Amino acid sequence: MPNVIPDAKIFNCTQSRALAEKIAAAYGAPLGNVITSTYSDGEFQPSFEESVRGSRVFIIGSTHPGADHLMEMLLMLDAAKRASARHITAVLPYFGWARQDRKDKPRVPIAAKMVASILETAGATRIITMDLHADQIQGFFEKPVDHLFASTVFLPYLRSLNLENLTIASPDMGGSKRAYAYSKAMESDVVICYKQRAKANVISHMELIGDVSGKNVVLVDDMVDTAGTLTKAADVMMEKGALSVRAICTHPILSGQAYNRIENSQLLELIVTDSIPLKQKCDKIRVVSCADLFADVMSRVHHNKSISSKFIM
Repeated sequence: MPNVIPDAKIFNCTQSRALAEKIAAAYGAPLGNVITSTYSDGEFQPSFEESVRGSRVFIIGSTHPGADHLMEMLLMLDAAKRASARHITAVLPYFGWARQDRKDKPRVPIAAKMVASILETAGATRIITMDLHADQIQGFFEKPVDHLFASTVFLPYLRSLNLENLTIASPDMGGSKRAYAYSKAMESDVVICYKQRAKANVISHMELIGDVSGKNVVLVDDMVDTAGTLTKAADVMMEKGALSVRAICTHPILSGQAYNRIENSQLLELIVTDSIPLKQKCDKIRVVSCADLFADVMSRVHHNKSISSKFIM
């Protein structure tokens, strides 16, 4: 008798509902029914309103701060485990707390490692995520991790712009590997920004390594938070003679004064994915959906097929 793979079931955390609907549509399956009850003090309880016994369950939810987003994912993983799901995959388009991936001074946590551990303890048997802040975070997990790259969706859009004299730029030294990968794919030059911080989210000094005179520059980064680095880099590059400056950032955290900074900056365009829902509209921000990428990888995982073709870089 041939082995029949039962249909996978897809559920979403509340903060990622819009993206989950797109992923489910691309996958070709309905979103599962989850009801979240909230007590008057803010405590909440998710409940699967259908059987998941023996099923492969995909739970979609970015874990960007505040902590409620992570807590909801943990509760849903635990609920699926206790409901006897066979495989439980945490689909984290944005893996929160990833900037705390090492001890950069005494007496601080390694939050990324802690989050990895509690996701597994809660019940995750596999992780699917995209553009981790640091590649080595994959090693914090004992379960399989599929680390996807947003270049899969960004490169086709970048090529569609047909920019002449294109130069790829990294806003800091840490992103140089990513910038070089994009420059290789686009067969373009690359420049690096060197920045010094007075404290978190505050840049005290920035220098440019490379020439941008007469170039159309595209800054590449894994996330944009306060947008201080991107807007400062755009100013420096325009001062150095760049024709235009765009930015590609996978995860649009966009906290504090980020929207105002982007609107008033010399950035021509900020291209992001929908891994995190935007808080408000901005004419300079273009969203390129990652739903098809996740849907394809989830389908391949469920049917035990290779996903290596999805690792463009």
